[in-house]
Amino acid sequence: MWPLGVYFALVLLLLASILLISHLLGQRHHQPATGSPYEGGIVSEGSARVRLSAKFYLMAMFFVIFDLEAVFLFAWAVAARQLGWPAFWEAAVFIGILVAALAYLWRIGALDWSNGAGGVK
Repeated sequence: MWPLGVYFALVLLLLASILLISHLLGQRHHQPATGSPYEGGIVSEGSARVRLSAKFYLMAMFFVIFDLEAVFLFAWAVAARQLGWPAFWEAAVFIGILVAALAYLWRIGALDWSNGAGGVK
């Protein structure tokens, strides 16, 4: 157990030394514009804490889910010849589940941007 304690102490020592060196050698900025928010030359208006509709988060989740599934299918396509017919039928079932999920999301209105809630009630 003592090697773990020594390792932990060395990590803390390294962390403290890195922070101390960066504090001593780092640049100091005293201009008033340093602390002001600036993005793309446009002065910001309003608060950054704007409440967004749940449909934006739903679309992001749908994109991530279907994008990851596309990655899995690409990996399958690279090795399809070596995997043979059983892997083909597994991929067909996988694609069928994806199509069923997409049809379900379409049917409940989760992909509809025209209504206010985006299918969320």
